[in-house]
Amino acid sequence: MGECIIIYGKSGSGKSRSLINFKEDEIFLVNVIGKRLPFRSKFKYEITTDDVNKIKNGLKKMPVKSAVIDDAGYLMTNAFMRGHSAPKSGSSSFDLYNTIADSFWGLLTFIKTELPEDVLVYITIHEDTTDFGETKIRTIGKLLSEKVCIEGMSTVVLRCIVRDGKHLFITQSDGSDISKSPEGMFEMEIENDLKAVDTTVREYWGL
Repeated sequence: MGECIIIYGKSGSGKSRSLINFKEDEIFLVNVIGKRLPFRSKFKYEITTDDVNKIKNGLKKMPVKSAVIDDAGYLMTNAFMRGHSAPKSGSSSFDLYNTIADSFWGLLTFIKTELPEDVLVYITIHEDTTDFGETKIRTIGKLLSEKVCIEGMSTVVLRCIVRDGKHLFITQSDGSDISKSPEGMFEMEIENDLKAVDTTVREYWGL
């Protein structure tokens, strides 16, 4: 089975920036909203789409073993914005939220069940802060956050932060966020470098 690795953080915290050290032919990039990357490098294998079926087909056919779905939260946001203003009756409002949740959950499940075990798919997504000051993944509706728990579907969840002008990954939670990784895989804080993360994860799991 493939592995989802979640990279989350605020806008500008370094989620997309973390791709900078990959060579042009080392990853398959799904650019969900067609946003320009924050560095000059480009990638040979890239698609721009928010269509989950096209993403699944791309992941099946990609010629590399690492993929990044950048700004994956917009898979939910775009679906919501396209559907929320349509005329509704009865339970149709709930149907929209259910459809969005089913689609995103289905993508993560597809990665875990349909892709080879040496494939790593990095999901970059924005964070939210609860009324209690806890940091979590930003979703649309309550189904994914309360019933599914997206981070629970991944063994590695890294948080992007900026401190004193340095971009970092937080690899373990201090109790206020959802960061996590297997014991001994990383230090508590590491450089914001997804290529180095990819190498470390593969060495740790023998992929």
